[in-house]
Amino acid sequence: MAVVVVVAAAVSYGGEAAKWQQEWEQTLSAAKKEGEITFYGSEGYDKIFEVFQKRYPEIKVKSNTSRRGSEHGQAVMTERRAGQFIVDLFINGVVTPNAIFYKANILEPIRPQLVLPEVVDESKWWGGKHHYADPDGKYIFVFQGNVHGSENAYNTKLVNPQELKSYWDFLEPKWKGKIVAYDPSRVSTVAHSLRFLFNHPDLGADYVKRLFSEMDITYSRDERQMIDWLGAGKYALAFFVSDVEGAAKQGLPIRDFEPGQFKEGAFVGPSQGGVNLFKNAPHPNAAKVAINWLLSREGQDAYQRIYAARHDVRQSMREDISMDVIPPSQRRQKNVRYIYAGRPEWLDMGPVAKLIKEARQAVKN
Repeated sequence: MAVVVVVAAAVSYGGEAAKWQQEWEQTLSAAKKEGEITFYGSEGYDKIFEVFQKRYPEIKVKSNTSRRGSEHGQAVMTERRAGQFIVDLFINGVVTPNAIFYKANILEPIRPQLVLPEVVDESKWWGGKHHYADPDGKYIFVFQGNVHGSENAYNTKLVNPQELKSYWDFLEPKWKGKIVAYDPSRVSTVAHSLRFLFNHPDLGADYVKRLFSEMDITYSRDERQMIDWLGAGKYALAFFVSDVEGAAKQGLPIRDFEPGQFKEGAFVGPSQGGVNLFKNAPHPNAAKVAINWLLSREGQDAYQRIYAARHDVRQSMREDISMDVIPPSQRRQKNVRYIYAGRPEWLDMGPVAKLIKEARQAVKN
């Protein structure tokens, strides 16, 4: 009986293997006949798809990465109103797809496009599942899993990081007047940090209001200036600042706080790492091949490495690829509390922007 069971299982497995391989071969053959893939995306994805082009030389890649996501959104809608179906994929953040494409009902579900076992296997992804950023959980696939706190740093000569165990510790009177922050009125620049503070169940509106009304913060729109001030000891702490590790390597006495040291942990989610497939895509099979390649180990490794070379840290949601290009302080860690940040209800920055404006205005009055 045991032999029969084993044989049956083997036949079943063989059948499943043959099924996906057959689908992949048919899709790839049709994609080569289409001979082209077109996508709109953020700057850098054109370089990533140069790797794809080498893997599949029969599929020519056409891309437009010269516009902002919102401008791409307007372009797509203009084209569609004119009855033109020019672009297959949108590869960028999740705000434009939610605000424009999802509402216009012009996206196809992603799950039916996934063929390669290494892509389909959700155990290979952070949290043991695929992540989406749309209300239905099937149209806006999220493959970027960057760690987001409030992107804060400290002067190593002025601050003992072990004294700060919670974000609430930043509100202690001893830090008043000693914090520099990137100007939060530039909401798009600091959106992830503000979403973290505003939407975290243990922080929220009360924390944001107190931070911006009580701590006598100095604001800047120049991160280089912020890092220089922090390094010189003009300020002990900096909020919403990046590339601290690069400056530290140059000898400045500054370091990033690691999210794991705060009991609130951090968010994990997209910045510009989502993929969407349009309805009536002109090259549906080539688009299917492109999606599978992008989400494969090879595609996600290329994604991380190419952006790292541009000094833009982007960590894949895949858990089975090397993270050597991700700075240690920005890698997802075991035993750290993380909350998925790609929730569509958290994308609207209006409420937090209004709260911060009111808090800052109260200080002036």
